[in-house]
Amino acid sequence: MKAAETNFLTLLEGKKQFIIPIYQRSYSWSRKECDQLWEDIQRAATDPSVAGHFIGSIVYIQEGLFVSAAIPKMLIIDGQQRLTTLSLLLLALAQAAANTPTSGTRRDEIYESYLINKFGNGDEHYKLLLRQSDKHTLTRLIDDLDLPEPASKHIIENYQFFKDQIQRSGIDLNDLYTGIRKLITVEISLDRSHDNPQLIFESLNSTGLDLSQADQIRNYVLMGLEDTEQTKLYEAYWHPMELSFDDTRDTATFDRFMRDYLTFKSSGTIPNIDEVYEKFKQYRQREPSRSISEIVVDIYRYSKHFTKLAWDCKIVCVNGQSRKMCEEAKEENPYDHSTRTDR
Repeated sequence: MKAAETNFLTLLEGKKQFIIPIYQRSYSWSRKECDQLWEDIQRAATDPSVAGHFIGSIVYIQEGLFVSAAIPKMLIIDGQQRLTTLSLLLLALAQAAANTPTSGTRRDEIYESYLINKFGNGDEHYKLLLRQSDKHTLTRLIDDLDLPEPASKHIIENYQFFKDQIQRSGIDLNDLYTGIRKLITVEISLDRSHDNPQLIFESLNSTGLDLSQADQIRNYVLMGLEDTEQTKLYEAYWHPMELSFDDTRDTATFDRFMRDYLTFKSSGTIPNIDEVYEKFKQYRQREPSRSISEIVVDIYRYSKHFTKLAWDCKIVCVNGQSRKMCEEAKEENPYDHSTRTDR
């Protein structure tokens, strides 16, 4: 492991690409986090006494599974939210500079230094490559093209937030650029042959990274696999599961399903909802003969039954029927305990 304090924009400079691995959660920063970041940068931009502002760490695996002679790849373990949000701010600043040619801040400088690899082909053209659900929205924003359908909600909203803030605040673009130049990060480079990314990720998560139990399980399942196997399992099983739980309109349903799955697999021992990830690791350790692939396929098979029951129950409730009818529906199939509150 190599760790060093560095300027954030210096980290982005040069031919390189930061890749968000397929097992990471989608971009999820809200208006609240963006507003705080904007206030911090605005203060750094306008207060000469602020020499720098620390934004947290960026942790990545250098090269590893992604080797390119032309453009080195960094696989992001922690820092996706900050990296993506600041890229959106830089994109908004570049757009404002293009519309204000007398500002002295140059659009092309921002693009070619921090957003794109000028001579990179295909995906290598972009400094930051997000997960599939966010990737096309960001790259098409950068290329000033029509947005994909469906577009990533958080990316669009936060990009528009920064555009609006730049316009409404009337901040001098050179000052804003100066504020961004004051951002400091700790760059942590891991070596896959010596460092354990999963243990490091868990240590970072224990300090407050807001991940659901299902998020942590997904990372645990996929992080240690080769890229080809990661992609295969994610696209064939895990991503369809995530989409099916999105359809229930309840972000906590996936966590509750994993609790019920482990309950079923542990002869009725019910884990606390905030201990599901730890119990899943214990379950995995008790099944050394089963591959991760076999376990993921099994989870996927159970999830299809669970989401159908959860969705059917929601339809009953939405149609104006009583909660009692929902409970009766669950009693007919006791496997679905997703609305019980006694755990």
